Amino acid sequence: MTKISASMLASDYCRFGEEAVKMEQAGVDYLHMDVMDGTFVPNISFGAGVISAVHKASSAKLDVHLMVNDPVRYLEDFKAAGADILTVHAECTPHLQRVVKAIKDAGMKAGVALNPATPLETVKWVMDDVDLILIMTVNPGFGGQKLIPATIEKTREAAEMIKASGRDILLEVDGGVSPSTCAALREAGANLLVAGSALYGAKDIPAMIVTLKGE
Repeated sequence: MTKISASMLASDYCRFGEEAVKMEQAGVDYLHMDVMDGTFVPNISFGAGVISAVHKASSAKLDVHLMVNDPVRYLEDFKAAGADILTVHAECTPHLQRVVKAIKDAGMKAGVALNPATPLETVKWVMDDVDLILIMTVNPGFGGQKLIPATIEKTREAAEMIKASGRDILLEVDGGVSPSTCAALREAGANLLVAGSALYGAKDIPAMIVTLKGE
C-alpha cells in the first residue's frame, strides 16, 4: 500500500500548525519535515523548535528529514521534538552505521537518504539496521523541482535491494512527486511518496491523495 508524506516545506509558514492539521485531516500518513542547515544544502528551513510546535498542534506521525552536516549532534533534539522517523543523508557522515544505530537507540525509526548521484551501494552494509531508504528524486535544498528521470530506475533497484534483504523497509521518494510521475514511482517500488506542491496546490487535497496513491 502506498503512503503519502506531506512536505511542510510547501506549506504557509505563517500558519504552520493549521497547515499540519489540514493535511492530517485530509488523510496523509505522515508530515515530512525538511530540516536544512544552509551548509549541506544552500537553503535554511527550520529546526527542532518548529517541529515540536507541529507535534503539539497535530497528532500526525512526523517524518523528519535532516539535510544537515554531522547529524548525530541533533538526534536527541529531534527525538524530544516528536520525530517518529529520523532520516539522515549518507553524504553527511563518515560513520553512517553509528548514526543509524544512535537513532534507533533513541527510540526513533531510522532512515538513510541518498542524493541523486549517490550510489545505492552506500546503504548496502546498513540494510540490517535501517527502517527507511529515501531516494532523492531531485537535488535537495528547494521545493518545486522537476523529478530527475534517472532516479526512477534507481528507485527500482532500491526496491530490489530491499526485497533481497527480506526486511520490511519503507522506500520513500522525495522530489517532483505529482500526478504525472506518481504511477512510475509506484511501479518502480516506492511505497512512501513525499508530496509538497502537488498537495498544497490542489483544490481538493483528499482527491489528490487518492490520485497519488493510485487508488
